[in-house]
Amino acid sequence: MKTRDYTDTKDHLLSGDDPIARNMFLWFPPILSVAIVLAARYWAPLLGLLLLTVPPFLIAIFDLFQTKHTLRRLYPFTARFRWFFEDLRPFLRSYIVEGDHEGMPFSRDQRALVYARAKRQTDAQPFGTELDVYGADFEWLSHSMSPEIHAVHDPRVMVGNAQCKRPYSASCLNISAMSYGSLGAHAITALNLGAKAGGFYHDTGEGGISPYHRQGGDLVWELGTGYFGARTPDGAFDPERFRDKAQDDQVKMVELKLSQGAKPGKGGMLPGAKVTKEIADIRGVPEQQDVLSPAAHSAFTTPIGLLEFLAKMRDLSGGKPAGIKFCVGYPHELFALCKAMLETGIRPDFIVVDGGEGGTGAAPQEMSDRVGMPLREGLIMTRNALVGCGLKDDIRLVASGKVHSAAGLAMNFAIGADWCNAARAFMFSLGCVQAQHCHTGKCPSAVATTSAARQRGLVIADKAPRVANFHAKTVKSLRDIMVASGIREHTDFRPFHLRMRLNPSQMKSVDMIYEFLETGQLLAEPGATRYARHWQMAQAESFRPVC
Repeated sequence: MKTRDYTDTKDHLLSGDDPIARNMFLWFPPILSVAIVLAARYWAPLLGLLLLTVPPFLIAIFDLFQTKHTLRRLYPFTARFRWFFEDLRPFLRSYIVEGDHEGMPFSRDQRALVYARAKRQTDAQPFGTELDVYGADFEWLSHSMSPEIHAVHDPRVMVGNAQCKRPYSASCLNISAMSYGSLGAHAITALNLGAKAGGFYHDTGEGGISPYHRQGGDLVWELGTGYFGARTPDGAFDPERFRDKAQDDQVKMVELKLSQGAKPGKGGMLPGAKVTKEIADIRGVPEQQDVLSPAAHSAFTTPIGLLEFLAKMRDLSGGKPAGIKFCVGYPHELFALCKAMLETGIRPDFIVVDGGEGGTGAAPQEMSDRVGMPLREGLIMTRNALVGCGLKDDIRLVASGKVHSAAGLAMNFAIGADWCNAARAFMFSLGCVQAQHCHTGKCPSAVATTSAARQRGLVIADKAPRVANFHAKTVKSLRDIMVASGIREHTDFRPFHLRMRLNPSQMKSVDMIYEFLETGQLLAEPGATRYARHWQMAQAESFRPVC
């Protein structure tokens, strides 16, 4: 029996299977062009209409014979409207379709709050809340019948334990890690000027200290696996280069990054084409060569080694506070770190818990969506590990992940944080519109781009005050919540202040949902906690579990 050859691409190009609808730009433009030419015999200016018919026809001919896109071969020219509307879709959804409480990762209302505070506009809401207070995910903070009118106006935290020679007073809200390169020069400059004006710190990100960070605002120097700004030619840690920069007066604390919420456990490669002379000088790498950020540190491999390296960083910095940043993964590794602290006596001055919700860093979707513990669970687990081991008095705990409001700050303080870091909220204060083009270099608000042409749109003199305004108004709103809750210091928030709805007819305070350990409980009776199995698996000599 004879079979048809379906590999013949020339068969029925124009006449098969609904030919008029599929190939309308192959039929109608020539017909209209002929009509225009004939009509132009009577009025020549009509020939200008050929500009509307000939180009679509030529594009349709090209689409018909190209081999990369099936839709364009089957629907010449008309298939291109699909890509056009696909490009418009995010903007149409954001500006026309999306409700005020929809939109991810930040809703329109959440972004609007930051914009209003940054511009010193009113942030009051009339006519009551628009939230569904009986919805299963509703949360609220308890208030007191006896408000505390003497609550502090500028909540701060002193960072530095007995092993630290130069403690630092940190604001309750600071700028989270965002490297120069991920953000443009104008954005970094405006952020640091805002931090200087507002009296809070600016985390450099792992890309190193750039000239744009040198505007006088307090810096926390973050050191990642690439040791940028403090590395040898082969990528190892260089203690002399680190010491020279860490002892700068503008650097107030140093931070060792183990992982970040956007892509925990994943390294990265900066293509050589992006390694300009400026980037090479800042990071201490060869110009125009690929630069690897490994997944793991080369300076240590065990919990004890990590703490010894951190102690070295603290000594090299001249005794400034030294901390660790990570997204919580395996619980037993967290407990291994605590056991190493108990065994060596070395204490970090602070620990930053980064939520698995991600942040400004672009990452494979699977890692953003499915790898890393969310902030709330990670923060509570880290709090329990430190409290349960009797270590919390020496170590400050920092929450980093999707914080944009005073209520968000208070809720994190209630479950154990001493202060909060925010990245995207401060980007909104610069004018970010959540276009989510951060990784393309084509940020429409000139925040996450190094393009000189685009950065022209971000006027530093206008945006820097907005950074300080957002911080000031958010902290002021936090004080209002503190007054209402009957507490004097922001660190007086406790789990019972935060309540969560389970369903339309049930609610509980957060300490009735999550376990909060008592001081020393893991040392005295680990078997009585939900962490018993993980505690037994942990060992100070290795991150690997005891099986």
